[in-house]
Amino acid sequence: MNYKKILKLAGTFSGSASVLAMSAACTVGPEFKRPEISLEPSWYQQERDGLSSSENELVAWWEVFEDPTLNGLVEEAHLANNNLEIAAVRILESRAQLGIATGLRWPQSQFAEAGADYTSPPDSTGSWNSNLGASVAWEIDLWGRYRRGIESADAALQATMASYDDFLVLLTAQVVQTYTTIRLTEEQLAIARENIRIQRRSYEIVEVLSRHGDKSALDLQQAYTLLLGTEATVPALEAALQQAKNALSTLLGRQPGDLPGLLDDDGELPPLPEELAVGIPAELLRRRPDVRVAELNAMALNAQVGVATAALYPSFSLTGFLGLASGPGNLFGSDSLTYGASGGFSWPFLNYGRIRNNIRVQDARLQQALIAYRESVLQAVREVEDAMTSYVGAVAQDGILAEAVTSAQRSNELSMLRYQEGFSDYQRVLDAQQSLFVQQGRYVDNRGTAVRSVVDLYKALGGGWEIHGGRYDVSPATREQMEQRTNWDNYFDPQDDSEDEGGE
Repeated sequence: MNYKKILKLAGTFSGSASVLAMSAACTVGPEFKRPEISLEPSWYQQERDGLSSSENELVAWWEVFEDPTLNGLVEEAHLANNNLEIAAVRILESRAQLGIATGLRWPQSQFAEAGADYTSPPDSTGSWNSNLGASVAWEIDLWGRYRRGIESADAALQATMASYDDFLVLLTAQVVQTYTTIRLTEEQLAIARENIRIQRRSYEIVEVLSRHGDKSALDLQQAYTLLLGTEATVPALEAALQQAKNALSTLLGRQPGDLPGLLDDDGELPPLPEELAVGIPAELLRRRPDVRVAELNAMALNAQVGVATAALYPSFSLTGFLGLASGPGNLFGSDSLTYGASGGFSWPFLNYGRIRNNIRVQDARLQQALIAYRESVLQAVREVEDAMTSYVGAVAQDGILAEAVTSAQRSNELSMLRYQEGFSDYQRVLDAQQSLFVQQGRYVDNRGTAVRSVVDLYKALGGGWEIHGGRYDVSPATREQMEQRTNWDNYFDPQDDSEDEGGE
């Protein structure tokens, strides 16, 4: 076989392809421009007590509560939450999609064939004919259709990674909020039980006085009614507590109620930090993962406009064939080499109406994404301002409500004393005990609101996603299960997602 011919042909085909590839420097379609967003230099609520414009430390913001139990719950949620695992697997899917888009830069179709046939003319001896060869076809990316496709797939991958970050922010906030609800409900239960104790003691006193004829039966019934009403709050609170624990179990990837050893029964509401550093509004564009998702979605759609635009122009392709063919004789003989190369182009100019409407469709989608980006920024700013407003209001009420509880406790003591001494009727006692229960409930509810406001603020600032350190790993069990089904090569290993993965 004449191998020099084969090498010469391969070199000629490769050289022609290289020239065409180098000429493919034109990329049609618009270049992406981030919408201009004008943000204020500082927050509206920034100068209030307890808020600071200094740079915020948000990587592990939940540690500001200095609660080891809470820290452990957040850590377990990051390791075991099922929805977070789904978000990590979606990144693998997007990486594979990028690989598909990248692979289109190379010859789009390859075909190998082999065959043999036997001919036997009536007046002569039969003979075997055989062939063996391969062909490739390559559409040259003159107008950047495939490059825009890679650009779109890469932006989609980055958006998927930002979506993982966004879910991590939401998951962390959900865990802390649910933990706060559990501790708040436990304190509400403690208040209810303490008031039941106080009201039962009053009922017993009235019962003794009524038995001796010193007080009326109406006083006894009123005391009993108040006691029963307070006791009725306990089952509802216990149900709410169990539901909150069930919700926390689910966030941790556990079955409902499966929290032994993770949640102490004598916990309290997390204490408020002395000061909250809120930074400046401009940081939101960098920190908020959902804002980055909106921007990257727009970037992906911008590239799709280029993909659609490239259909307006003619496409050029190369086709090459290299093989062996023989009649009677040796298939691998010196004269059996056959080869060929051809070029072609297509230009769907009669479909311009459809193509241009497709461009308009993609452009309309792009515009929607750009508007959605601006809206995401506005919503992010609003969420921060709302959280700061709620926090400032709750802190301002805290001292007032604490004083109201102290006053209600004193009123309860005095009203009962005056009733026993005969200086007032039992209505004063009822009013005082009802007021005490209400004021204690308002006080602890406001403390819960303050803690939730801190959580909402850190969530609105986009805190907590950096905790993964740039790794988007699936669990070992998920990795083993997927690798048993499919060859994932090195996709599970940390990598630079901008690298070319499609040519392998």
